Amino acid sequence: MTTEQDPRETGQHLLGPHVVGQRVVVRRLLRGETGPSGGPAMTDLLGVCLSWADGLCVVQPETGDAVTIPVADIVSGKPVPPRPSVRMRVSSRDAELHTASLFATIETAPLGAWVLRSETEPVGRLRRRANSCLAFGDPDLPLPQALDAVRSFYDARSRPAYVQVEADSPEESAVREAGWVHDPTGDAELRLAGLSQVRRRIGRVPDLASLEVDGTRAAATISDGGTVWARGDAAVDGDWIGVHGIEVDPAHRRQGLATAVLAELASWGAEQGATTVWLHVETGNTPARTWYDALGLAPHHGCRYFTPPT
Repeated sequence: MTTEQDPRETGQHLLGPHVVGQRVVVRRLLRGETGPSGGPAMTDLLGVCLSWADGLCVVQPETGDAVTIPVADIVSGKPVPPRPSVRMRVSSRDAELHTASLFATIETAPLGAWVLRSETEPVGRLRRRANSCLAFGDPDLPLPQALDAVRSFYDARSRPAYVQVEADSPEESAVREAGWVHDPTGDAELRLAGLSQVRRRIGRVPDLASLEVDGTRAAATISDGGTVWARGDAAVDGDWIGVHGIEVDPAHRRQGLATAVLAELASWGAEQGATTVWLHVETGNTPARTWYDALGLAPHHGCRYFTPPT
């Protein structure tokens, strides 16, 4: 009596009963059909393996009916990572365009797909996110001319010129080759998650924060009546809520105050109809990144800033 060989040991594919419930790609023979080279025709199928039994593999593609494949017709195959969520498939540029909602007094001007940004009435220090050119995509000009336009825009406003690029992108390579200088103090990740998921992971926390709302923006603070112990800001843009500026007084850290501030802002965002929460975190801020990991805020893309050569 012979026994069926474990499909994982055939060297032909990495499929078998162990992939049921996983997303897989399968290359299979099309019996009775001839391929372009004159040999057997084959086709690929991507979907979730529903079952593997009795010599048959059943795969549910993303659209259409489930497909039943004889195991003997499988030429190759392997498990593949789950498809990213809809929000993670948003382009980096589209995600970054939500940044403008965080600032009450921001002037923007298009430069092709690039966006020039400047705060007209900044409060406190200038924030690069609001005072830099979002250089994602094609500026519709030769690069030297586009970078000259960036410098002219910020010179006219007596501001330092910055371009913000996606980390390791073609735009970053082009800006580097043009001689612009990387400012490592601004390296950051844009992180995002479903707002309901973040609220679940926060759980129940003491109701410590007070909320001030100004249209589509809100600020949450925790204080003793005089001294602010913790604070944070948020803005709703469509069904996205951006969170920024969460700070805790050093004397009151590790008491759950940042979580209480975020919980207050998240609840307000949900009331406004937001379903996605996003934020920027500096790549060197390990404690914050660890906290956001625990809340399910996953990295979407990285950002870097460049300044003109001196």
